[in-house]
Amino acid sequence: MKIRKVIAYKGYFEAFLLEQPIKVQDKIFKIIEAIETLERVPSNYLKSIIGITGLYETRIQLGSNIWRVFCFFDNDKLVILLNGFQKKTQKTPKSEIEKANKLMKEYFNEKNN
Repeated sequence: MKIRKVIAYKGYFEAFLLEQPIKVQDKIFKIIEAIETLERVPSNYLKSIIGITGLYETRIQLGSNIWRVFCFFDNDKLVILLNGFQKKTQKTPKSEIEKANKLMKEYFNEKNN
């Protein structure tokens, strides 16, 4: 049973998803399913971004490769997927966090107008 609804904002997530190999896409869908159905999502799947209130990253790992997809909650029940990227460094690139934060603000501005 679904606890939350997960949607993508604009086309950023879809564009990222279509660039990934099928095995990675399958893993991403499994994590989205966990976010939709689990009351408490494990922190190895969903982690808040320090310094930006309300912004989270989903964590996807396949072998030694790591991907991240940014998202946020709207009224605790709706999860909005933003941009994604393949992580190649220890720290999440600041430019990716800034892009996700900009998209989150854009979403709420559009919703409130």
